[in-house]
Amino acid sequence: MSSVTTSSYSITMRLHTDPDPRVVGTVATAIGDAGGIVTAMDMAESRHDRLVVDVTCSARDADHSHALVEAVEALSGVEVYKVSDRTFLLHIGGKIEVTSKVPLRTRDDLSMAYTPGVGRVSAALARNPDDVPRLTVKGNSVAVVTDGSAVLGLGNIGPGAALPVMEGKAALFKRFADINAWPICLDTQDTDEIVRTVELIAPGFGGINLEDIAAPRCFEVEERLRKSLDIPVFHDDQHGTAIVVLAALTNALRCVGKALPDVRIVVAGAGAAGSAIVALLLAAGAGEVVVWDREGLLSRDDDALPPAKARLAAKTNQNLLRGGLAEGLDGADVFIGVSAPNVLDPAWLPAMNEGSIVFALANPDPEIDPIEAAEHAAIVASGRSDYPNQINNVLAFPGVFRGLLDARASDITLDMLLRAAQAIADVVKPDELNPSFIIPSVFNAEVPKAVAAAISGRRE
Repeated sequence: MSSVTTSSYSITMRLHTDPDPRVVGTVATAIGDAGGIVTAMDMAESRHDRLVVDVTCSARDADHSHALVEAVEALSGVEVYKVSDRTFLLHIGGKIEVTSKVPLRTRDDLSMAYTPGVGRVSAALARNPDDVPRLTVKGNSVAVVTDGSAVLGLGNIGPGAALPVMEGKAALFKRFADINAWPICLDTQDTDEIVRTVELIAPGFGGINLEDIAAPRCFEVEERLRKSLDIPVFHDDQHGTAIVVLAALTNALRCVGKALPDVRIVVAGAGAAGSAIVALLLAAGAGEVVVWDREGLLSRDDDALPPAKARLAAKTNQNLLRGGLAEGLDGADVFIGVSAPNVLDPAWLPAMNEGSIVFALANPDPEIDPIEAAEHAAIVASGRSDYPNQINNVLAFPGVFRGLLDARASDITLDMLLRAAQAIADVVKPDELNPSFIIPSVFNAEVPKAVAAAISGRRE
């Protein structure tokens, strides 16, 4: 359970109360005493015999929100008439829509936007296919594709349940990079069908963003699509995460006065994100990387590892360390978790080197409570917005695709990923850098610009 309140569990209670203004203060006190935070209180109606008050408050989780309601219900002279979950209200009807960029008010408008004028454009594109991105929505469009097999921390919940997440992703593309993104939720988890379906819809898009597809299937899907398509294919759970982790680690190491080639890094989780993080760290010059997963510390002398993990082991753990996470952390400088909640025992952290760095990125519940980690580590980051140093993929993917689309790129390279990570790190100026600020805010408008410029190779 989270130890802090969050707007993710924000509720609005409509209350019928006695006509006594002091009741409002009593309600606020009851919510505060129960650990909630009142964020708004509005008088909806005032009559001689009662008040109607809307109280909005934030809770830690679903159980805590129920406890806040119970605390208010226990007050004399107060009736909880209705409770609304603000997150569910926000999702009613979906979060995105299609709008027209051109006026359609007259016959003249229709004759150009649609028939007969549109026929001239289609005929021209048949003669010159290279003009499709310039004369259609393709040039500024991305498909956000999932099979619903690895959605956030919820697991294999299927395409319908994944749709709100893909909608959210599309909304972020528009908000941060002015890119039109379309949620494509596939009712199959067959690799061949996924690949073929994306190949068939690809002509309508300038790029493909693979999302929430479980490992190891995601590796094969991405590899095959990158070979068969002439537009860039980007698996955000892999490469977006890796970019932001490298950016944050670059600045964290600056804070503690260490260099990437000189530190030992332990990565918890050998799935899509963990594998991509390792690959990018090694490409950036990391010296020693050890990976821990359910089999323990991955080592090349373990013949029982499945193929994907064997490939990972072959690139890491030069000293052939064996054992569990505790053994891996002994003498380590950096922990990067992309695994599961509460796998990191705080008692293991003192064995890490002085100036240790802990990135606990499992979402929504991290490998260790960031507050507990901060008692031992010099720098702590998580994937959550309610703690400092949020490592969030939205720092990467909007700018990455903005740069790819602007450059009309056909692929995305390892060098592009490295440049994107450095661009994000450099947005934090030297006089801003400190242990609680190693990564810029997702709302920093300079981030997508810097990343896009790094990806496309142009200078801002």
